[in-house]
Amino acid sequence: MAARNRAKLPYLLVAPAVALLTLFVVAPGVYALVLSFQARKVVGGLLGGGSKLVFVGFDNYGLALADPELWSSIMRMVLVALLFIPATVGFALLFALLLDVPRVRFARSTRLAIFLPYAVPGVIASLMWGFMYLPATSPIGGDHIDFFGSTTVFFSVANVAVWGSVGFNMIVIFTALRSLPSELYEAARIDGCSELRMALRVKVPLVLPAIAMCTLFTALASLQLFNEPNTLRPLSNAVSSTWVPLMKIYEDAFVDSDVNKAAATSVLFVLAALAVSFVASRTVSRVNR
Repeated sequence: MAARNRAKLPYLLVAPAVALLTLFVVAPGVYALVLSFQARKVVGGLLGGGSKLVFVGFDNYGLALADPELWSSIMRMVLVALLFIPATVGFALLFALLLDVPRVRFARSTRLAIFLPYAVPGVIASLMWGFMYLPATSPIGGDHIDFFGSTTVFFSVANVAVWGSVGFNMIVIFTALRSLPSELYEAARIDGCSELRMALRVKVPLVLPAIAMCTLFTALASLQLFNEPNTLRPLSNAVSSTWVPLMKIYEDAFVDSDVNKAAATSVLFVLAALAVSFVASRTVSRVNR
């Protein structure tokens, strides 16, 4: 009896997580998939007696793919990602390597200071940076630099995202550095290797799997870009209501009341995210080998 109870214990432990996943991820996903194949049609002739949901096949997907604003929002998201991903991973690696140097002073407080922005909610961070960008309240030269220009707005949004993401990735890479055998460092120092050369020739190659994993996390975060541009939108005319794909989906669903088209766009977006995850995970697996 005791052995049977122990065999059931793992299932009992994961049951709450499975229930939450089913309730808040699987069920809404299935519902969105069903809605994506439907459309609301007016019935009752000229008088318009009401409306009902009818099956329309892949019509909503065709409308979504033919929407030029969706493709424009995707291009804007890609431009932000091209700034966001290398900057986040690069700064995380740099900070992790600096903190891993022997006898570095104030390592714990510095590590906490770098990680702390990750704990700040994205909306609050975006509002804080938004007021720092505004000319009337900017302490960083907003009266001389247009942080919300048609081009600079991409750097402004990417900066907010980088500020909130570097800490988590730094901790991942720093943990990987700490797990390396200390004998490697001692042997390198005996051979006369400087800290810079050791970082480039020894540490970075050995933590490539962690760097690849951070790159995957950051790429997925760029696909979910929403809080930063949506919070900055009231402060700038350069950020439209459909600036990135998730804002476009929100606009279709809750402003234009076209839930079915929004559901189709969401399904397409999930498929794209899965494709990116698959390619990135295969890349990470090759790096680990």
